[in-house]
Amino acid sequence: MTTSQIVICQDLEFAKESVLQHIHTRLVKSFFTDEFKVENAAAVVKEAYIAEEEHKYIILGALSYNIYAQNALLKLLEEPPRNIIFIVISRSKNALLPTIRSRLPQKILQVEKSDISLDLDIAHLDLTQIFDFLAKYRHVGKEELKEIIQKLLYESVVVHGIKLNAQELDMFDKTLELSALNSRGQNLLSYLLLTIYQAKMRT
Repeated sequence: MTTSQIVICQDLEFAKESVLQHIHTRLVKSFFTDEFKVENAAAVVKEAYIAEEEHKYIILGALSYNIYAQNALLKLLEEPPRNIIFIVISRSKNALLPTIRSRLPQKILQVEKSDISLDLDIAHLDLTQIFDFLAKYRHVGKEELKEIIQKLLYESVVVHGIKLNAQELDMFDKTLELSALNSRGQNLLSYLLLTIYQAKMRT
């Protein structure tokens, strides 16, 4: 990966790890946030103008990108300083201005789908299903928990078109992080399922 690009992926953390696997230098600076604001753009500009003798990668990732912040990066993305390579990660190409998209090639990164079966009728999710599901996975392990969380997000948003707001999507990211720790899986799943249930009721 030796050219700047936009990476479109539903899972920002998955995309970041995938990008890092193809970077063979320690000169990497990451700017990840819920909303990419003007102050974040200023920090990126400052970092980009720190001279390096070899390639330096600047990775941007956010649930949403402020319009003014994007405009602040236009010239930098069009004419990056010597040896600077930008990777902009977004859940959707529509989160980025056409002027940004026109400056960088785009790559769609598919999240590896889990083979795990949720055994949930998300389209008709109700409290009884949630209770039974939590009882089934009351002793879920860390790896299986991570797969279930990713599957829940994919099934809800992509398959069934349930609209989750930025805060709810961010919560999925945070539960993925917690799944690697000693947080109780049943508690995390309970919170996510109730979130999906409430979002479904709004739709």
